[in-house]
Amino acid sequence: MALWQRERTCTPPGPGLIHHWDAGSQYTCFAFTAHLLQAGIDASVGSVGDALDNALMESQIGLFKTELIKPRRPWKGLADVELATAEWVDWFNHQRLHTAIGDVPPADHEAVYYAQLQPQPAAGVNP
Repeated sequence: MALWQRERTCTPPGPGLIHHWDAGSQYTCFAFTAHLLQAGIDASVGSVGDALDNALMESQIGLFKTELIKPRRPWKGLADVELATAEWVDWFNHQRLHTAIGDVPPADHEAVYYAQLQPQPAAGVNP
């Protein structure tokens, strides 16, 4: 999903992108590793049993459950959960104000970052 979003906004992942995950079997399968390699993403697996193994993701999942899953239950079916999840992720990235980056949504902050990387026209030159 992240790769699709970056492609859609013309901000492909650059060198140095790292995908962190725990040692779950879904992440250690050949197909997943091949997909990361094809996309130019470095893999980083946390050490099993380490307290920091998956701390960020566990925190994110807890937030997701607290803000979306528990308040809206009971769910009628998997399709309802999938749609609500997509809506929540969109809100989380495009509308939620993030205090650590100046009270702007993460997608806006990233757009400013990429705009700063664009070469600026020389003074007195009309584009």
